[in-house]
Amino acid sequence: MRNVYQIFAAACLYACSLAASAAPAAPIPDFVSAAVADSARPMTDKARDANRLPAETISFAGIKPGDIVGELFPGGGYYTRILTKVVGAQGHVYAFAPPLPPDAPADMQDFSARVKAIAAEPGFGGLTVVSQPFTNVTFPVPLDLIWTSQNYHDFHNSAKVDVSVLNKQIFDALKPGGVYFIVDHAAAKGADLSVTNTLHRIDADTVKQEVVAAGFKFDGSSKLLARDSDPHTSPVFDPSVRGKTDQFILKFRKPKTKAK
Repeated sequence: MRNVYQIFAAACLYACSLAASAAPAAPIPDFVSAAVADSARPMTDKARDANRLPAETISFAGIKPGDIVGELFPGGGYYTRILTKVVGAQGHVYAFAPPLPPDAPADMQDFSARVKAIAAEPGFGGLTVVSQPFTNVTFPVPLDLIWTSQNYHDFHNSAKVDVSVLNKQIFDALKPGGVYFIVDHAAAKGADLSVTNTLHRIDADTVKQEVVAAGFKFDGSSKLLARDSDPHTSPVFDPSVRGKTDQFILKFRKPKTKAK
């Protein structure tokens, strides 16, 4: 079985909304527009904006200047750069990126090194890389929001990871009222968990059930990245759907008071 780093490396290289509760598109604040338009962003990132809709997605998440944000598995840093600029000098982004395992193949990309390189660039003093095993998802300070994009399905693809424990770790890392924000490739409604490995997709209802079981309250969804043309039958890396997959956006909130 592939180890978890290999699984996430493959997913990062590529770097069924809940209709009854889907929210309308949020207005895009000027600070979000400015972060997306930042001239320092690589052109390769900007070329993906039309498909990923970062301004609209971040606006729906509600991230603002001064927020303390955790990003799970930043990959090449597409969202890392934007999030760091959005939270600004008074905020901070903690990018969680596991180090290469001791048995990693020589040609495996070190994604923690990639995001560390971003943190070393001018203008990214508000970015800290948290490099520790995936089984220990913790952060140095309580967070306002935890963000994961196109990664949640892979939480199921390692025998070392208990998704219920992982979601509880995320719950504990957030401040009361904090947000857990998930974007991922949609599987067909009712699809079982085998598709997380074969197609790199997951049913949005499955994600909702798992996250709510950890103590979160469902706080809404968005159809921003929904694509009816995706048949949900091909792996997300297949040229027929790559960059054009149907994706869901789910927003969960940690209650401000403990449930009795």
